Amino acid sequence: MKLIAGLGNPGKKYDRTKHNTGFMCLDQFIKNNSYSLNQNKFEGLFTKEKIAGEDVILLEPQTYMNESGRSIAQVANFFKIDPSDILIIQDDMDMPIGKIRIRANGKSGGHNGIKSIIRDLGTEKFNRLKIGIRHPENTTVVSWVLTPFNAEQQKLMDTAFTTSEDIIADFISGKDAGYLMNKYN
Repeated sequence: MKLIAGLGNPGKKYDRTKHNTGFMCLDQFIKNNSYSLNQNKFEGLFTKEKIAGEDVILLEPQTYMNESGRSIAQVANFFKIDPSDILIIQDDMDMPIGKIRIRANGKSGGHNGIKSIIRDLGTEKFNRLKIGIRHPENTTVVSWVLTPFNAEQQKLMDTAFTTSEDIIADFISGKDAGYLMNKYN
């Protein structure tokens, strides 16, 4: 069984903001495959689907970014999902807008959602699909991550989301992090 979780903040106030990159990416995958987040449990919205012969949980934690780990750990524990079968979709300020990087494990890189997941899973050994949102210029980090992309930036993100759909499909089909890194990084 696989768990794919997009990170973000719940509510209209945060809709389409840079910090909701994980939600937006997972939403595109869900929409393009005619799924829906039809269950509200484990402090998140989720669906359980059979995809390419694999049981897959698609999850958007509703705990706010800094406590994402609570929801993810609840799902992983309930369904007995090994951390190596988890893919977290997150924003990353240390990369240019729309750049993609896969990581198999590691520290949080200062990302509070990832810090929470590491704390609540008790391990750094889970996969990440990182999508760049760039570091802010002439504004605070909080102001930057809580504002929407402009039209030019959104085009770059749309391309990244399309590539991410292929990454998600490869992950579900059993491709390991090494394969994904070689193919997409």
